[in-house]
Amino acid sequence: MSYPDPVYTGDGGEASATLRAAESDPDLVYKNGTRCKFLATGGTTRGLFGLYLWEMPAAASGPGPHFHRTIVESFFVVSGTIQIYDGRTWRASRPTDFVHVPEGGIHGFRNESDQPASMLIHFAPGAPREEYFASNARFSHEGRLSDEDMAAFYLRHDNYDVDE
Repeated sequence: MSYPDPVYTGDGGEASATLRAAESDPDLVYKNGTRCKFLATGGTTRGLFGLYLWEMPAAASGPGPHFHRTIVESFFVVSGTIQIYDGRTWRASRPTDFVHVPEGGIHGFRNESDQPASMLIHFAPGAPREEYFASNARFSHEGRLSDEDMAAFYLRHDNYDVDE
């Protein structure tokens, strides 16, 4: 394995870093109180990755088992205890636990505790997950689409539900 070809070819570097302050408002708030901050989107990373801060209230929440065909997903627990499904069983994941799921890997996550919990969710490449998350937040307030429309929505967003 080697480093990729250079993207930046200047001589002295450039001031191009961005900051998302901790006190910034969330980009999305679900009906149950789950909050999502778009830390880095595929659009801001030239499609390399997406990174999101997922903050769950002290209430049952999170998606059931599913997989993706085109993207890898990783989870880094920041606070609380989050149940993460590894394709075989639900595992209690605690701060600094890291779970990596390759393409096709069955996974899910949820907060089953009576305490808030948060994690970083990383996708690579940087697929447009913002629209997927925003639509799900809207569905949480307004109700889901018909089964047929939900199936088309999941297909468009590379999301395939499976049974445990």
